[in-house]
Amino acid sequence: MRRPKFSLGSWAFSFGPFEKDPWSFEAFLAYAARAGYDGVEINGFHPHPHPDVYDTDQKRRQLRSIVAAHGLGISGYAPDFREVPPARVAPSDYLKALAKSVAFCNSLEIGVVRVDSISPPETLEANEYKRRFERLATTWRAAADLCASGGVLLVWEFEPGFWLNRPSEIVALVERVDHPNFKVLFDTSHAYMCSETGARHPGKREILDGGMLELYDRLSGNIGHFHLIDSDGTLHGEETSTHAPFGTGKIEFEKVLAAMRGDVEKLEWWCFDFCFCPTTERDARRAIPFVEGILKQLS
Repeated sequence: MRRPKFSLGSWAFSFGPFEKDPWSFEAFLAYAARAGYDGVEINGFHPHPHPDVYDTDQKRRQLRSIVAAHGLGISGYAPDFREVPPARVAPSDYLKALAKSVAFCNSLEIGVVRVDSISPPETLEANEYKRRFERLATTWRAAADLCASGGVLLVWEFEPGFWLNRPSEIVALVERVDHPNFKVLFDTSHAYMCSETGARHPGKREILDGGMLELYDRLSGNIGHFHLIDSDGTLHGEETSTHAPFGTGKIEFEKVLAAMRGDVEKLEWWCFDFCFCPTTERDARRAIPFVEGILKQLS
């Protein structure tokens, strides 16, 4: 199986156990290069690169030069959109915030921008659910247009911690947005928790008989980005998926990668996502040989 480029998400060193003393972005770049990664995925939350700080093309190009000086590329950008939850604000407000991120991506030659629904999972009255669902779909369809005009792919990362985390809802939203520049970011840990444990599903849990591979089958053809990490079947802080080091959880990666080959092998980048993992500094070094060993078995 072809080895894509491997990147490491910078949020692993600024969220959770690192929140009180986050690594600088340059310290993170140096670590990623030493650990053998081909690139990084940028967390757009302070103190890591933010469009309001890198607010000119010149500043953004200087940042790109710093990343390149470490021999690294950039696989994607994950902006901070907490002030504009897309199902609850005017589409124009969301698009205004997104435009900053598209300009940021263009200057740094980033081809993927990651979004989520921001809102927590909750049980809504039927009419309110429909209203929010339609607003989200409408907003993200317009957002996909905006991103397309800048040559950037818009990808949605579903997860237990945010609204629309049931398999049927995930598929329904992709079908409702129905835009060639809108794809799913398939995170292996989130996919496991959303399909096999029903984590934080409002009301009755929706668990698939075929688990995460059944969810993959339903989304096949609509996967635009890929995050790899294990899952031990628990939630971090009762909010979102625990991102467990490879080989310590329940995911059978050889089986998963073989099944998903048709979609993920053609992607330029795979991102290793150690969000909230306290042992990232040790285990992110072990991740590349772990996955490379599986790829050799599948070749």
